[in-house]
Amino acid sequence: MGLSPSPVCMTTSALMSNKYRLAGISDVPQLCELLTLLFAQEADFTPDIPRQMRGLEMIVSQPEVGRIFCATEGNAILGMVSLLFTVSTAEGGRAAWLEDMIVHPAHRGTGIGEGLLQTAIAGAKATGCTRITLLTDVTNHSAMRFYGRSGFTPSQMTPLRLSIPQ
Repeated sequence: MGLSPSPVCMTTSALMSNKYRLAGISDVPQLCELLTLLFAQEADFTPDIPRQMRGLEMIVSQPEVGRIFCATEGNAILGMVSLLFTVSTAEGGRAAWLEDMIVHPAHRGTGIGEGLLQTAIAGAKATGCTRITLLTDVTNHSAMRFYGRSGFTPSQMTPLRLSIPQ
């Protein structure tokens, strides 16, 4: 099933000057730079470039696993967001996890994040997803407001994590 690389709505001139597209293997180094920024600000994660490279390569080389959307201007990637696919027995269909939403600090407040989020929502819909779930730090109130504006609501579920050493 094809994906439209454009966001559902482009409402600002900043959005009109940026291109939203699926990431490819050649984008992995720039995506790693963005993940380093993201993981440095998250309480549960630590930047680890070799791991991030492996994970990104797994996603971009296996579309059935997920999609990474990026906002670009020229050859520069200004932001990214990942969708990872699963099946929801509660929904009776495909569902997605939204992860790794980051806009480079120099480009925040320009509408790029909104464009990326709308692109991810459209991408989830285009691939038959019935729900998108995401996690954000409980103290990140601006992120909660950001996602809330697009219809995301708090869940009564609490995430639990088990690290499995390799």
